[in-house]
Amino acid sequence: MPLMLTLGESSATGPRAENQDALRSVTPSPSLSNSKGHLFALADGVSQCADGGLAAHSTVQALALDYYSTPETWPVAQALDRLLLAQNRWLQAAGNGQPLLTTLTALVLRGHRFTLAHVGDCRAYHWRDGELYCLTEDHVWQQPGMQHVLTRAMGLEAHLVVDFREGELRTGDVFALVSDGVWATLGDEGVRRILSDEPAMNAAAQALTRAAHLAGSQDNASALLIRIDGLPERQLADSLAAVESWPLPPRLKEGQVFEGWQVTQRTAASQQSWLYRVHDETGHAWLLKTLPPALQDDTHAAQALLMEEWFLRRVAGRAFVELHPLPHRQHLYYVQREYAGQTLAEQLRQRGPLPLGEWLDTATRLLRAVGQLHRRNILHRDIKPENLHRGDDGELRLLDFGLAYCPGLSRAEAHTVPGTPTYLAPEAFEGVAPTPQQDLFAVGVTLYQLLTDHYPYGEIEAFQRPRFGQPGNALRYRPDAPAWLNDWLQRCVAADPAERFETAEQALLALEQAEQQPAPRPRPLMEQNPVGFWRSVACVSLLVNMLMLLIWLYRQ
Repeated sequence: MPLMLTLGESSATGPRAENQDALRSVTPSPSLSNSKGHLFALADGVSQCADGGLAAHSTVQALALDYYSTPETWPVAQALDRLLLAQNRWLQAAGNGQPLLTTLTALVLRGHRFTLAHVGDCRAYHWRDGELYCLTEDHVWQQPGMQHVLTRAMGLEAHLVVDFREGELRTGDVFALVSDGVWATLGDEGVRRILSDEPAMNAAAQALTRAAHLAGSQDNASALLIRIDGLPERQLADSLAAVESWPLPPRLKEGQVFEGWQVTQRTAASQQSWLYRVHDETGHAWLLKTLPPALQDDTHAAQALLMEEWFLRRVAGRAFVELHPLPHRQHLYYVQREYAGQTLAEQLRQRGPLPLGEWLDTATRLLRAVGQLHRRNILHRDIKPENLHRGDDGELRLLDFGLAYCPGLSRAEAHTVPGTPTYLAPEAFEGVAPTPQQDLFAVGVTLYQLLTDHYPYGEIEAFQRPRFGQPGNALRYRPDAPAWLNDWLQRCVAADPAERFETAEQALLALEQAEQQPAPRPRPLMEQNPVGFWRSVACVSLLVNMLMLLIWLYRQ
């Protein structure tokens, strides 16, 4: 069930010549509703400065349009903060020397939680079980007679400080966003009385603005009301919060039926995870991944498993494994489809380096998969041949998201360097935070290995403190490869991140453009090495003259 809401809104000009308040409600598509939530905003333009109405309307418009374009994996507060900082800069620059000023209160409802962003003197109220709570602080001078002088507003200062607040949702909750033209006249008690007496949201919103003007408000009066009628199934954040209540599956045995899955065998067991081959009721093969019993009470390991599952669901596509929806799961595990085929590490051991045509196909597919990850703000952090699977269906799939990282969402472990050392970028050993360039370095090392069966900087052990000089020339091991391919690989695995490709798309474009270039015409030896050419001519001439001299002496 999706998040069910009932809305009501009203905005009245009152005695003013112009209504400089702006309201905005956004009901997104179901997929965006799950990842980004519903957005509501109320802005009140500051009329004493430049065009306050323009400031208010442009701010809610920019927020409504740009919020849903931010990466879906960004936390709500991070996305709002980035957008409001950008809008603040625009307001300062757009007023022909006088900044455009507006206050703003924005509310995002996602899953079972709300996030509130606030700057200025609009207010957000929370009505629950007959009690009214004010969620915001008025950014105004508190001295007598100066209660309407703003200390914070959009466009007021270059350094914008936004108040954020988060909390849990309950069915029946009502949120009220109101301008100061409402609350400054009615007070908290007047707002509470109207919300208590009028259950219909539209009628309550209209009652708030009408009562404010009847009570003598000289300002624009606006109200935006949202009631929570139904909550959806819990999302990732909800699952992470409740992970301690999920038990691990028992030790599964061959032939056992577990939550509808027919267990075939345990295929892998490590200190971090156990993997079982299972079949569904139709006979299709799947892999069930869970934690070993030793990690039963390890909350971090449990959260990491759920994060891994969430990452895979966010990047669903041909380059990644399919996950089962698991509508009736009661234990801590997830299930992914099993594919016939082999990893590229197995293929490399059995058949050696890839032929050039197969290598180019692999490089193209891998870069597209990594680009899809990065566009969703997810870093893999363990790209290597062991985690690349070539299915019998011809698809290349990127496996094992156990170390995947999402900035702003994942936990950064201090003093750890996750990943396989040989594929780690030099800056990772220095403790630099994960970046897309580090993933692209691992892509470069992987493709270098698949082409040559060697590593550009040699194999690196876990205990080593490696030094990175000049990467090895791939043409030394693959003389049949074109020179441009070595140049491309050298850029992928450059020790300096600034010398690498910035994005997977840039690397893919450079690869495709180089591949389409005609093979260079072999240059004459005289153009390649003039000194060597003339030295050779001189040697040949000397030999001919000596031979002629010997023939002449013989005849004498």
